[in-house]
Amino acid sequence: MAFKTLDDMDLAGKVVLTRVDVNVPVEDGRVTDTTRIERVAPTIRDLRDAGAKVVLLAHFGRPKGKVVPEMSLRQIVPAMSDVLGVEVGFADGKYGEAVSAMVAGDVLLFENLRFNPGEEADDAGFAQRLASVGDIYCNDAFSAAHRAHASTHALAKLLPACAGRSMEAELKALEAALGSPKPPVAAVVGGAKVSTKLDLLGNLVERVQHLIIGGGMANTFLAAQGINVAKSLCEHDLLDTAREIAAKAEAAGCAILLPRDVVVAEEFRADPPTRTLKVEDVPEGWMILDAGPDSVAHIETVLDGCATLVWNGPLGAFEMTPFDAATTAAARHAAKRTAAGDLISVAGGGDTVSALRHAGVADDFTYISTAGGAFLEWMEGKTLPGVAALEA
Repeated sequence: MAFKTLDDMDLAGKVVLTRVDVNVPVEDGRVTDTTRIERVAPTIRDLRDAGAKVVLLAHFGRPKGKVVPEMSLRQIVPAMSDVLGVEVGFADGKYGEAVSAMVAGDVLLFENLRFNPGEEADDAGFAQRLASVGDIYCNDAFSAAHRAHASTHALAKLLPACAGRSMEAELKALEAALGSPKPPVAAVVGGAKVSTKLDLLGNLVERVQHLIIGGGMANTFLAAQGINVAKSLCEHDLLDTAREIAAKAEAAGCAILLPRDVVVAEEFRADPPTRTLKVEDVPEGWMILDAGPDSVAHIETVLDGCATLVWNGPLGAFEMTPFDAATTAAARHAAKRTAAGDLISVAGGGDTVSALRHAGVADDFTYISTAGGAFLEWMEGKTLPGVAALEA
């Protein structure tokens, strides 16, 4: 897709309404993790360096259109000031008055937009109220781009619009992963249930050449092939659905990879007695909790022949040892190929980010998205309102 960036805008002296995601964890009125603030800092710094007046638009929690003091963005101002190295102003109303007092390089944070019911309603009137105090709109909150809210959708249509640095990086990474990827493309999809990723699987089989299915959802596909998965997590009511996805993949020329061997235990806890068996040999009363070494070797061989990888979900119950082995090994192999310049690797989703951090490779993939729902909807092939609104 074509979209404008900060480099395409005349920013000097302009009021830039900048949508950010600073929905950070707060305990006792103090921010405990500044990661999301750090992600938008490059955009804010570039805007300041260009002589813009930076107005930050954001939400915090789910106040549902009412003022909830505990969800005020005022409490994150000190952390924002520390990260940015500049005093951040705050406006809980009277937008025009607050903005008119700004000079070039100033940073001003508006109160939680979701205190106004017009935000989540994508209300044109509320968007117009915001637009009236700005000259340019910048969206740097990909994580909120799947929502058609006033600050992500309606506002973008009222002012010259562009993507911030974080949004720009995210869109370029996703374009490289699924938009116009370098083939062959492999996708790793894991997690507990097929039912939560039907749209994702349906979209991927038509876009990738290799679909590697792991986690609990692999058990459903194995059972659909007539394999007894014993006490394993399995959606037996979705066996026909799994067979339909497999047929769709075959018709599209997409090879589905399922575990060849598995690590099983009689109970779901850390470090129980385990056995590594072929998938056909899972005994009654035991459950599959990870892919085995032969399966990992097969995955690594497939990745060796691919140029692009998109990853969402772990291959096993990685939160507990020793069921983190397959995810960790495959992730490290992908990271090694990425470091060698042989693989473009893009990953996202809450469990995925945690799993890659656990494997020690979170900084070694080409790009890791922390966007959650927006990343998943992009992988599902859905149009994201906040992204579509930026199209040039």
